[in-house]
Amino acid sequence: MSGYHHSLKENIIAILTGTFIVSQGVFFLQQADLLTGGTTGLALLLSQFVDLTFGQLYFLLNTPFYLMAWFRMGKRFAVTSIISGGMVSIITDNLYRVLEISRLEPLYCAVIGGLLMGLGMLILFRHQTSLGGFNVLVLFLQDKFGLSAGKLQMGIDISILIASFFLVSPETLGLSIIGAIMLNLVLAMNHKPGRYSGQAITS
Repeated sequence: MSGYHHSLKENIIAILTGTFIVSQGVFFLQQADLLTGGTTGLALLLSQFVDLTFGQLYFLLNTPFYLMAWFRMGKRFAVTSIISGGMVSIITDNLYRVLEISRLEPLYCAVIGGLLMGLGMLILFRHQTSLGGFNVLVLFLQDKFGLSAGKLQMGIDISILIASFFLVSPETLGLSIIGAIMLNLVLAMNHKPGRYSGQAITS
């Protein structure tokens, strides 16, 4: 775990930056009708079948994990995770107001979407917060048992994508897996046990 403690201003800037970057990544996946792992992927998938926006579904799916964060990792971590997850929901649902893409190459969307989401999540992790969802679970397991958050997240994400096999086309599934791999490579290479800890702030 890093011995450095970020200031309140640094944490606020990190949350704003991280959530904005994650939202851009989700937007690229959304525009190409791609999926990803975790609660993000579930929300993207369900938004194609129910009359709720991605942001609404995303926040609802994350709610049980916010409760887990509250009891397992401290109220401060939980509150910042709720704020971060809420911001991703709001920003993603409203990006269409300021951004319109006339041409999309699905492979590019998969790669850039995954990279942006990974970078944004990395920023949040390093400031002792998360987006909720399986982020909370993998950070807890990393802090408790020294397991790699990136590798755990990749395993969960790939499992969810494989489970989507009967709901999307093979091409969509293949591109979505590429995006999930890009996301988790960023985390696996840059967020290792002992460097940063989600339990660094538990008050």
